[in-house]
Amino acid sequence: MPKAKETVLEIDLAALTHNFDYLKSKLKPTTKFLAVIKAFAYGSDSVEIAKHLEHLKIDYFAVAYVKEGVVLRDAGITTPILVLHPQPVNFKTLIDRCLEPSLYSAKVLNAFIKVAKEQSQNNYPVHIKFNTGLNRLGFWENDVDYICSQLKDTTSISVKSIFSHLAASEAVDEIHFTKKQIKNFEGIAKAFETKTGQKPWLHLCNTSGLINYPEAHFDMVRSGIGLYGFGNSAKEDENLKPIASLKSVISQIHKIEKDETVGYNRAYKASGFEKTATIPVGHADGIARIYGKGKGFVIINNKRAPIIGNVCMDMIMVNVTDIDCYEGDEVIVFDATHKASTLSESANTISYEILTAISQRVKRLLLR
Repeated sequence: MPKAKETVLEIDLAALTHNFDYLKSKLKPTTKFLAVIKAFAYGSDSVEIAKHLEHLKIDYFAVAYVKEGVVLRDAGITTPILVLHPQPVNFKTLIDRCLEPSLYSAKVLNAFIKVAKEQSQNNYPVHIKFNTGLNRLGFWENDVDYICSQLKDTTSISVKSIFSHLAASEAVDEIHFTKKQIKNFEGIAKAFETKTGQKPWLHLCNTSGLINYPEAHFDMVRSGIGLYGFGNSAKEDENLKPIASLKSVISQIHKIEKDETVGYNRAYKASGFEKTATIPVGHADGIARIYGKGKGFVIINNKRAPIIGNVCMDMIMVNVTDIDCYEGDEVIVFDATHKASTLSESANTISYEILTAISQRVKRLLLR
């Protein structure tokens, strides 16, 4: 692989295939696989990721918002797309583009039924979201009767699935809570089936649930972060391959004397003669200010170079006093070896945050 000559996010589609195959190997042949590709496919490239997964015969996609689904449809994606957090103002567009809404409250359910009727829809597929403990979105268990009463009065929609979201499926000290969520979800599903005579698909598991709770795979599982190479545990990380590598170059090297300062607000002061390198990536590219002042680091010629001073909008400065390097040398922010999870831990955050923060101005390079 040629060395980076500018800031670039490499996206390894072979690694994506590996992750898909690994996760799918944990499922029964009849269990469907939904790929979560919201937030530009976790900071990579939603269109290219969707095209590749469609080639791999993925069953479903999920995005957060209608606009994200429209982008996929405009790119020619035909696989069903669940919109996890649709807003009523976008319901007409959602229907026009054959997207499928998550309906999570009485207001949203009734608003969608109204728009579906106005658009002369018949049995339009919808997904009913229940809250089983995450307390973010979703109907409550005791809303089943109300939902069923609304469904009896319309033929405009049809329930394709019932789903919920696990709150702590990666946490070994929350097994009791997760099993309680699973039991509650099973109770909701049984009540819905009994009252309606219908048996929609059931899905509950995210990536960690897929790995840790095979008894809760039901009809479909949803995977986001796992597809991108992270299993929410050190053990599972070894079985997955990060698909994204953020690389850059050294733009300039400075030699500074003791007590000279670096960057805005003179946030770093040299303790002696030092050598610094300026890298063309900053908080406008997704490297938040929290990584400054020695918390974060990059890799140059296989050595860690700590970020010094404040992260700038378009640049960071790193200490390379003990690194043999030159202007134009490649810089690794994270890759399959130097993982985003390790960098994120240095700032007491998670891989999701740094991955999804990578700016759209950063050039994407597909590796096939």
